[in-house]
Amino acid sequence: MKRITLGGMVTEFKGNGRKLGYPTANFTIGTDARDGVYFGFADLAEFERHPALIFIGVPTTLGDTERRVEVHLLDIPDKDYYGLPVSASLEHYHRGNKTFADVDALVEVMKADETAARQWFERRTIA
Repeated sequence: MKRITLGGMVTEFKGNGRKLGYPTANFTIGTDARDGVYFGFADLAEFERHPALIFIGVPTTLGDTERRVEVHLLDIPDKDYYGLPVSASLEHYHRGNKTFADVDALVEVMKADETAARQWFERRTIA
């Protein structure tokens, strides 16, 4: 896939990612990128080219209606980054966006996404 880089200012939404164990730096931006989950790298605060899971779309399972970009940087402190610039480089398209039957099903898939991302990043460092 062609690398796409997106960026914006971290905006406060409902905090659902944090509640589910996956805090995200969210921003809204118009993009032609396909909705879904990506693996890539992000720049946020002191973290540069940091491994991240990136979601683009509307998180409908939780009742949201606004399209956004959500960036979950792996293994960084969970704190508020509101108002700071964030950028994300989409390196690998993992899966499409979908609505899940319930929050438990969503969290199960998010955990599988994280495992797949860690494996993807590991293969990149070995190669």
